[in-house]
Amino acid sequence: MQDIEIDTLLADDIDGLLALQEANQADYGGTLSARMPRAFFQAALDGMPVIVARRDGRVVGFLVSAPKQPLPEAPVVRAMLRAWPGSEHAYVYGPVCVAAEQRGRGVAGAMFAALRALLPGREGVLFIRSDNAASLRAHAKMGIRQVASFEHAGATMLVLAYDG
Repeated sequence: MQDIEIDTLLADDIDGLLALQEANQADYGGTLSARMPRAFFQAALDGMPVIVARRDGRVVGFLVSAPKQPLPEAPVVRAMLRAWPGSEHAYVYGPVCVAAEQRGRGVAGAMFAALRALLPGREGVLFIRSDNAASLRAHAKMGIRQVASFEHAGATMLVLAYDG
């Protein structure tokens, strides 16, 4: 982890972040459940934090936070919030994505710690496909608990939450 920089999103990170997001879509064997467009990340520069992990200036991980209101556009996020709306000031956590060559090195945990430091005292709500064992293990190590589940697009999704 010494060679990994954890920071908030910069405009120069967006192309690398989009490339990492695309490489981790289900179409390519990844586990991400949605694509977030460039406009989302450009708006995030002035909104809730997006945490980025960089190695040698290249984006090797990202973790998104977003307000739960107004209701997110992604149907899977709307379904999650129906299953577990969270507290009044809760926010949506995720997706979190780490480049394959950086997994198992604590990158996700470091990004999570940075996000929690920026949003203290607020509940984060996220979902993970029930068959994504690696992500479930990583989030369990971070102390995030399962609070609900729902079905979406033929898959069982687990809702997890944590207190800030």
